[in-house]
Amino acid sequence: MRQDSHEFAISTQGVGAHEFTREVCDWVARSQILEGLLTLHVRHTSASLVIMENADPTVMDDLLRFLDRLVPHGDSLYRHIAEGPDDMSAHVRTALTMTNLSIPVVSGLPVLGTWQGIWLLEHRTQPHRRRIAAHLIGE
Repeated sequence: MRQDSHEFAISTQGVGAHEFTREVCDWVARSQILEGLLTLHVRHTSASLVIMENADPTVMDDLLRFLDRLVPHGDSLYRHIAEGPDDMSAHVRTALTMTNLSIPVVSGLPVLGTWQGIWLLEHRTQPHRRRIAAHLIGE
C-alpha cells in the first residue's frame, strides 16, 4: 500500500465555481497509484467542493443562482457577521454542500462519469486563495 498527498491552491474572484478536474487527474496520474481512494478536503469554512456536470456551464450558473435564492447574503437572520454580510451565509452554503470528496481511483485516474467534474465553490464575495488538501492511498 502506498500513499501520496498534495495541496491544490485556487485563487477566486468572489462567489463562483472553479473547476479543477484536470489538475486532480494530472496529479493522480503522476502519483503512479493505479488503484485506490482519493480524498479531497477544502481547508476553509466558507468554500466547498462538489462533483457536478462540467459539459454545460449553465448547470453551475443555475446551482449558484439557487444558492443565492436559498441562502442570500446579508439576511437579517444572521448574527454572525464578523467578516461582513456574506460571512454567515457563506458558512451555511458550505454546510449545505461538502467539504470532503472521496473518489475511487482505477487504472491511475479518478473514477468520474462522462459529464462529471470536480469543482470548488467560493461562497464569499471577496477574492480568496483556497487550499484543497488531497490524499491518495492505494497500489
